[in-house]
Amino acid sequence: MARGEVLLDVEKKLNALLNKHIAEEGNIISILQDIEASLGYISEDAVNWVSKKLQIPASRFFGVVTFYAQFHLTPRGKNIITACCGTACHVKGSERLLNGVRRELSLSDDEDTTKDKEITVEKVNCVGACSIAPVFIINKKVYGKSSADKLIKEIKTLKGVKGEDE
Repeated sequence: MARGEVLLDVEKKLNALLNKHIAEEGNIISILQDIEASLGYISEDAVNWVSKKLQIPASRFFGVVTFYAQFHLTPRGKNIITACCGTACHVKGSERLLNGVRRELSLSDDEDTTKDKEITVEKVNCVGACSIAPVFIINKKVYGKSSADKLIKEIKTLKGVKGEDE
């Protein structure tokens, strides 16, 4: 699909999203949630387009996007691995496990998503499951008392690679 066609498709989606919000005031968060749900992330182009359409400065949108951790400014993978790095998980080795996950996925320090856009790795402060630390969440499924072996097995499953014991 050519860039022009992609932009037209994005504009069509954004128009549909705006139509349900246009009569409301103070709905920036709802608009951003809809953009992220539709596009998978919040692109600068989308924010600038919505900003012009609603005559609201883009800085107001970016202020909200950068304040709330729920929003993402870069495309994310189809699969999300979330590492809890709160106190209990940290003490139980979550950072070491997270580094192992990143190595397994060949992610550099400044990358969160694999080049094929299959997997995104993110770090959060606490998921509230301290009793089963260290905790990783893979596609919304919680894995407690995580180990390197368990995580690598799950990553291989995500990648579609069969393990030796299967």
